[in-house]
Amino acid sequence: MQKNKCWLICLFIIVVTVSCDANRVFDEYKSVPDEWDKDNKVEFKINPPDSTNAYNLYVNLRNTEAYKYSNLFLIIELNYPNGKTVKDTLEYKMANPDGTFLGTGFTDVKENKLWYKGYQTPFIFNESGEYTVTIQHAMRQNGSVDGIDKLEGITDVGFRIEHSQTH
Repeated sequence: MQKNKCWLICLFIIVVTVSCDANRVFDEYKSVPDEWDKDNKVEFKINPPDSTNAYNLYVNLRNTEAYKYSNLFLIIELNYPNGKTVKDTLEYKMANPDGTFLGTGFTDVKENKLWYKGYQTPFIFNESGEYTVTIQHAMRQNGSVDGIDKLEGITDVGFRIEHSQTH
């Protein structure tokens, strides 16, 4: 009897945890090799649910202690179904001035949810069809013109879409 009660409590906790993410529309991660090559673009194919509602778009990253920098530069390309392309180079803060990493997580892996679109003006998928998002790093050493070929410490790159709270 006690064993069944424990299983029911565990099942309840799992159901509550999973169901609490009602804003999620799309959430996918892709692993990158031990060293993320600057030419390795991580790609996500997205079929948005509609072309009228507003959404928030995020880049999700997991990094380890092997990440040596306090910031991260990414090139994010959003390809619309009808051929339009929007390309952004964005900088994200990854660590505090004292060197402690930002993000969540109890182990040496930190998870970061970084704004991409929707934080200033609501983002609307105004074309029907499949969108493609590609993400690649654009890191450079201070004072160097050439980029870093192999970036250590990033383990996973993700993309997330949520319903906007500013309906």
